[in-house]
Amino acid sequence: MTDGTAVDTRPTKIMYVAEATAHGGREGWVTSQDGQIELRVAMPPALGGDGNGTNPEQLFAAGYSSCFHNALVLVGRRAGYDLSGSTVAAKVGIGPNQQKGYGLAVALSVSLPILDQAVAGRLIDEAHAVCPYSNATRGNVDVTIVLG
Repeated sequence: MTDGTAVDTRPTKIMYVAEATAHGGREGWVTSQDGQIELRVAMPPALGGDGNGTNPEQLFAAGYSSCFHNALVLVGRRAGYDLSGSTVAAKVGIGPNQQKGYGLAVALSVSLPILDQAVAGRLIDEAHAVCPYSNATRGNVDVTIVLG
């Protein structure tokens, strides 16, 4: 991928579709079609809100960290490693971009306490290639991954 050639990461078959609806934007609530999610949404204090609810960045961080962790466990299992005790934490930042809109930046912190750095790094790279969130954000969102 370092040669600049674009890689098509779109799905060839849809296996599952999640449905959610926002009511009131960043000052309202979100629900999922199956009733598993019913959350108040509020602007965080850093963006001028009261913070009395979750926000899209927290939801994105939760989704990305769980998806990346699952990809990591998958590639670890394929390579013969047990990744019990591993974790992935995500920080999602939002701020203005050069097009007078807003953009995101993501920092993933991966903990693989039972593996040496070389093996852990290889598995992280493989997970980054497998994870749907990584594939969706590649080229659009700055994603930093650190092994901690």
